[in-house]
Amino acid sequence: MFDDLILLAKGGHTVYHGPVKEVEEYFAGIGINVPERVNPPDHFIDVLEGIIKPSTSSVVSHRELPVRWMLYKGYPIPPDMQQNSAGLAPPSEGIKLGNQIDCNTVETEKQSFAGEIWQRMMCNVVHQWDIIRHNLLRSRDLSNRRTPGVFMQYKYFLGRAGKQRLREARIQAVDFLILLLAGACLGSLTKVGDEKFGAPGYTYTIIAISLLCKISALRSFSLDKLQYCRESASGISSLAHFLSKDTIDLFNTVIKPAVYLSMFYFFSNPRSSFTDNYIVLLCLVYCVTGIGYALAIFLEPGTSQLCAVLLPVVLTLIATQTGDSHFLKNLANLCYPKWALEAFVIANAERYSGVWLITRCGSLMAMGYNLRDWGRCVSFLVLAGVISRFLAFVGMVTFQRKK
Repeated sequence: MFDDLILLAKGGHTVYHGPVKEVEEYFAGIGINVPERVNPPDHFIDVLEGIIKPSTSSVVSHRELPVRWMLYKGYPIPPDMQQNSAGLAPPSEGIKLGNQIDCNTVETEKQSFAGEIWQRMMCNVVHQWDIIRHNLLRSRDLSNRRTPGVFMQYKYFLGRAGKQRLREARIQAVDFLILLLAGACLGSLTKVGDEKFGAPGYTYTIIAISLLCKISALRSFSLDKLQYCRESASGISSLAHFLSKDTIDLFNTVIKPAVYLSMFYFFSNPRSSFTDNYIVLLCLVYCVTGIGYALAIFLEPGTSQLCAVLLPVVLTLIATQTGDSHFLKNLANLCYPKWALEAFVIANAERYSGVWLITRCGSLMAMGYNLRDWGRCVSFLVLAGVISRFLAFVGMVTFQRKK
């Protein structure tokens, strides 16, 4: 059933790592023979534990087995294990015992500080290279097994994610209740003025929706990182895993804007229609949910929650700056709150007619908005959601596999 075998001694030291067919030959070469009618793995484990002593003329201690494997493979022996290699046969030509220098010059030659720093740096480079190779390169599959396709795995993961959401029904209900309270509070406290077309109230709405939906999106990927690492190592489709969670979260993406507007719209009573506000909020929730995915995958749980709280506030402050700095204007164009606020204001300004046309044009010019840009603003929010989901998927496949 297995092609390769690895045996570890106490402390996690490798005693054997290679083909199953050669394990008995290797141990026989160092004087450990498997008795008749004894299972070889059980015998080797008993030897590693020190329960059974090998019946050989040259006594082999279980403490020497990791060193013997290093000598056999030509690996450098760490200084703390060199005492176990004193009575063993010297390694083959060209192999040194770790950082050990010639015994005659040990006392006269000492490793310099710069040499030690260089050695540590090279060890870190090799370690990072091994991680990159493990994440980006796939080992050859020798099992010849047939795994289900992406669509079949997507259906399975979709059902599993749906059951997980049903178990979290109380958490979902709390999220909806918070949205109702936020909509009622912001809608009753915010006064929609004709001069700015309700921009202050929509600014608070963007911050509240972004914060609540990002915190909710963090739960989709931050709680099962270890589970994904194990399943990805077994050969599951990462695309099916990601799409299933995103599909289940589409329910919240569709429902949460309606829940929030059911309170905010009727308390604030803006001129724009319920449908226009719902479309903008729907695109906003889709955008911030993708950003929440990326934060959950790239950052640790505590750091991702902190960023999910600070990011909406900081980006909204940047997007609402009214200075003449070109740098701030270009930076604001990259912030999703700017496009969401512009879409809300344009949808509200389109409802003004008659004598308010002059006021509407002057206010929109002062804000830098254009009535024809409503579709572009909504498209930017959707595009930001797609890009953030793509980055989250790449991060999940590339960086999370070794965590």
